[in-house]
Amino acid sequence: MSIKGEDIRNIAVIGHSGEGKTSVCEAILFNGGSTERLGKVTDGTTVTDYDEQEIARKMSISLTPAYTMWDGVKLNLLDVPGFYDFEGEEAEALRAAGGALIVTGASGTLTVGAEKAIDKCIKNKIPMVIFINGVDKENADYAGTVAALKEKYAGKIAPIQIPLMEGNKMVGYVNALKETCYHFADEAKKQPVPIPEELKGTLAQMQASLTETAAENDEALLDKFFGEGELTKEEIIHGIRKGIYNVNTIPVMAGSALQNRGIINLMDEIVKYMPNAVERREMLASAVDKDELIGVTCQSDAPFAAQVFKTVVDPFVGKLNIMKVFRGTLRAGSTVYNATTGKTERISQIYLLKGKKQEPVSELGAGDIGAVSKLNATNTGDTLCDESAKLRFDPIHFPRPVLYMAIYAEKKGEEDKIFQGLNRLAEEDYTFSVSKNAETGEMLIGGQGETHLDVINKKLKAKFNVSAALKTPKIAYRETIRKTVEAEGKHKKQSGGHGQYGHCKVRFEPYDGEFEFAEEVVGGSVPKQYIPAVEKGLIECLPHGVLAGYPVTGLRAVLYDGSYHDVDSSEMAFKLAAALAFKEGLKNAKPVLLEPILKLRVAIPENYLGDIMGDMNKRRGRILGIDLIEGMQVVNAEAPQSELQKYATDLRSMTQGRGKFSAELARYEEVPAPEAEKIVKARAAEAQG
Repeated sequence: MSIKGEDIRNIAVIGHSGEGKTSVCEAILFNGGSTERLGKVTDGTTVTDYDEQEIARKMSISLTPAYTMWDGVKLNLLDVPGFYDFEGEEAEALRAAGGALIVTGASGTLTVGAEKAIDKCIKNKIPMVIFINGVDKENADYAGTVAALKEKYAGKIAPIQIPLMEGNKMVGYVNALKETCYHFADEAKKQPVPIPEELKGTLAQMQASLTETAAENDEALLDKFFGEGELTKEEIIHGIRKGIYNVNTIPVMAGSALQNRGIINLMDEIVKYMPNAVERREMLASAVDKDELIGVTCQSDAPFAAQVFKTVVDPFVGKLNIMKVFRGTLRAGSTVYNATTGKTERISQIYLLKGKKQEPVSELGAGDIGAVSKLNATNTGDTLCDESAKLRFDPIHFPRPVLYMAIYAEKKGEEDKIFQGLNRLAEEDYTFSVSKNAETGEMLIGGQGETHLDVINKKLKAKFNVSAALKTPKIAYRETIRKTVEAEGKHKKQSGGHGQYGHCKVRFEPYDGEFEFAEEVVGGSVPKQYIPAVEKGLIECLPHGVLAGYPVTGLRAVLYDGSYHDVDSSEMAFKLAAALAFKEGLKNAKPVLLEPILKLRVAIPENYLGDIMGDMNKRRGRILGIDLIEGMQVVNAEAPQSELQKYATDLRSMTQGRGKFSAELARYEEVPAPEAEKIVKARAAEAQG
């Protein structure tokens, strides 16, 4: 039997990198009896960081599900990487989760990752609880961290415990809602201690504040509070739950994940206050057969509907699709409809996941999270549903790649293996892309940052046993002319028997388009049958300009005269003559280099505006205008691609990870002379080297 939705809490564990999310998950799993010992990230022994690279880097790089039971409730945890480069994993987790556990360090400040996570949850109306981790460390500042949260999110932050302090260290807590006091050392035994006299005043203030918070979240409670001045404990709990559900209230707790302190209290509060799977806001889906929206709620007896939110590719085991069942029940042996691809899939085996451990089950109920293997045509974001009730959930939105690197095989002949491996990896990670630049001939991979692309490269080696090198991509420069010139090309060869003779005079002019050929031949000086050969000869020269061998654009070539030989002329001779005219003409036509100019949209908090604008000027960029969108300053600018190769990394460091940008090709523009000189020299050195 599958677990009822009322007894499931789906929690995405998110926040800043390195603040202890994986350690919190580990402590929860240990307390729930899902693991026999408390693993450590530093030792590479945690349940949710099991990948070779995660162990080596001592950080999460992909979303990992795990579950445990607590007080009869199933806690599905989604351990999400906090590092900027793996933002797509958070998008996947939040699609499946009914709430978020935001883990932040007791640094006395609001970290960027915690701020971004809270903002995302508020925007998407995802209920959350904040856990301040590491309160037992030297220099830990619980009060300062709470103050920083309250300053940024005034009116929403609701601490529900008072720390018991010894010097600077937190050694226990008073739970204001339960009116109980625990030392961390006795927490697991559920042995409360008397509330210290000196904290009773603070407790009364906190309870009054929580009572007001509860009343503000429910009109009936507000009326009662104004009339009677107080609420019962049950009414306060109801009001707090309602506030959490509506994202008006964000409860705050604290402890130490590494020492497993304060985690039991956190688990109790998640079970009591966080929405269960049935209470999750209804998901909107589109009907497949008709133009209408359907509200999907967590009902076990309704037709099956689920969405794949994560795919894991293993060359030995195959593909594992991790999904959230939004409605109905998925049973092993059943056939389901993929509303995204229009194909049916047979469900052979269903698993519950605890990190890399797969537990086979016969069914997966509404509101639960599990995985299915061996599906042929199902990927991340796809909707699986009952054939009798076809619907499709919105795709998951992933950030577009912002950093591109060229990828080369370290061994010749392994290019195809690399391409196949990358395409398999792209099935599990929608935030990176694989493409070939038609102009430079390079294979490019695009991702969210240098760490992301390095991880992809190492996965290639680990999963597909192929080694690749990453290099800065070549810029697709072009060449054009600025002056009209006339040139002639004469190809003449005599060596016994038939000779070769072709002679053409061509006028080369600057042109608005890419290339145009025209002819103004009078009196048959170049016979009509040879004119296409002249055009073909010129077209074949276009990919290699005279300055630095880059493709030529913006050129009009007019054949206006020439001569021929009755016996020795041929199409080949005229093609070769045209090539000579091209080289001669373009050298004298004031050739210049053109570079790609990108149009940028850079979104940043206002206090970084001056830095970004100054930096853009250093990159030979132009500011076109500034918009204010959702509290962010959006700078519209243009800059040469060559100046933006590592902009993703630079923007991140300039804005402490708060800035984002998108870029697209706007046009080509002439390269300034000093820059052009460097490019031509570098190209010549490359050709010799």
